[in-house]
Amino acid sequence: MVTNGDALQNKPPESRISPNMSTSEKRVEETAESSRSIIIIVAVIAAVIIASLFYVLMRATGGGGGEPRLAGAIRPGTPEFEQYRQRIVLDDPEADEAKRALGDTVMSLHTTARNFTGRTLNGLEISGSVVDHQGKAIKSRTIVVIPGKQAELEPNKTILVQMMLEGMSDNDDRANIKMEVTGFKFK
Repeated sequence: MVTNGDALQNKPPESRISPNMSTSEKRVEETAESSRSIIIIVAVIAAVIIASLFYVLMRATGGGGGEPRLAGAIRPGTPEFEQYRQRIVLDDPEADEAKRALGDTVMSLHTTARNFTGRTLNGLEISGSVVDHQGKAIKSRTIVVIPGKQAELEPNKTILVQMMLEGMSDNDDRANIKMEVTGFKFK
């Protein structure tokens, strides 16, 4: 007579597993799979939260977007602008060009601004651009020189103006550079 224990010993190893053991192994596998699923879900939620946080922070700080503007400045189109604009003289701008490791070209524009208005400037905004042969701007930028670089510019004094234009490619038609006064304020 063969007992139940002897029958298990004569069977191949795969069939020696009792029904209770296979149920226990299935539970362990199901638990491991559900743990993995939970970890993946938590990681995805954390990534979405972190990405959202960076997006909100970039929007709150301006993200590098938008040109600075001189608040309360005298701007083109007003009679006062045209009257004094001729007395705020910019020397012919010069540019230095360099290639960055990122593959783009960077240009540094510089000129000297001279105040012949007879009044002290406490605000000066200047725009610079690189233009193609048709006069169309390839890259442009506006900076606030006063009060940014110094507090004011007295009559018959000068200030050096520099700005960096980034992100140009070798294919861009860089024919000329321009710098002009776009706003100013008096003390």
